[in-house]
Amino acid sequence: MNRQSCDSKARPAGSIQKSDVPAALRNRQVFIETYGCRYNFGDTAKLTEVLRHHGCTFVDAPEDADAVIVNTCTVVGSTERRMLRRLSCLSDRPLFVTGCMPTVQKEAILAVCNPVIISPECIQDWYRDVGTVTTENVGIVQIAQGCNGTCTYCLTRFARGPLKSFLKEEILRQVHVFADGGTAEIQLTAQDASSYGRDTGQSLASLLEDIDRIPGRYRVRVGMMNPATVMGDLDRIVRAFSSDRVFRFIHLPLQSGSNRVLARMGRQYTVEDFCRIVEAFRARYPDITIATDLIVGFCGETDEDFAASLDLVRRIRPNKVNVTRYSRRPFTPLAQEKDLPDSVKKDWSRLLLSCAEAIYASVNADWLGNEVPFIVTESIRNGSVMARSPSYQGIVLNEPLPCGTEGRAVLKRDRKYFFIGERVA
Repeated sequence: MNRQSCDSKARPAGSIQKSDVPAALRNRQVFIETYGCRYNFGDTAKLTEVLRHHGCTFVDAPEDADAVIVNTCTVVGSTERRMLRRLSCLSDRPLFVTGCMPTVQKEAILAVCNPVIISPECIQDWYRDVGTVTTENVGIVQIAQGCNGTCTYCLTRFARGPLKSFLKEEILRQVHVFADGGTAEIQLTAQDASSYGRDTGQSLASLLEDIDRIPGRYRVRVGMMNPATVMGDLDRIVRAFSSDRVFRFIHLPLQSGSNRVLARMGRQYTVEDFCRIVEAFRARYPDITIATDLIVGFCGETDEDFAASLDLVRRIRPNKVNVTRYSRRPFTPLAQEKDLPDSVKKDWSRLLLSCAEAIYASVNADWLGNEVPFIVTESIRNGSVMARSPSYQGIVLNEPLPCGTEGRAVLKRDRKYFFIGERVA
């Protein structure tokens, strides 16, 4: 198979234009495999609509497909290695590759397979000519791509480029279609949701206010927000969460409890800024769910720095902590810096996870026996559904309820990351 590119900035012989869907993808049976963040899954949802428009059907296994598409992630080294192993396994198939890897690690891909490269820009351009959505129980709406961050460890910012907010009219139209189709949960996603509109004179707060006017039985989950961009519009963003349509949930990555490490990371905020944001949300919404991310074993991190992270987690008491061991990424400013031993990273990761799980047990214990409102957002298996409280707590109900069903449930059992509930109304 000849390699092709959708990137109009560099068009080798035989390349295709951004406006063209490759003939090899028309009227085919397609298998798509997606890795990484919700934004990547949003790209896949858009690509699926494009291909459906061009006569494609979708199969559940690569061996049944005329075309195999892999939407890649390269956020850490272990993920990159997993991607390359998977692409190697699929190298004998009619293979197409998209996502973050082709933009920044094309040579690594070409060392293990010979695919057609589909740039994420292609997907966005193709989708604008289609614009449909498949109504699902959980819908993904991308509000912006890229970011203007300066994180010294991040390869994704090179893969996705600078901030480009999508047109509010396009976003509202997608929300409207999801709402009309009965989608129960709409997830707004971006590399940094709180930076939405900084390049266009808009804002996340105004976007949420406009979405609130769209009728329907749905709830909105706001995706990851960088503390650095939240600080620029903190009061308005906090107020925008007051709508009953918006889940009281924030994903606010801390990354380190040490200001020295945050400065080396290029995060553009301080521990004090992070705490101020958490305090502002909790002052208005005491039951808000707070998810955060921390990197352990960052290059140059000391025992004292790690202890500061542990201490801050104990003080903040988040509902969810995503722990990542630092992984040097190519092309980043710190790629050549001396790394900490893996044994240190593993030890710190275990300590932090143990601390976080003790917090979950304590926080969840206060909720057991409480009665909370819910909306059913997904069917997880025959006879059971996932529901969400206004604070986005996961509640498994062992009843075959339709998505969008609203009611009240008593939280009966703690399962660390969700509750088992019993419907009472």
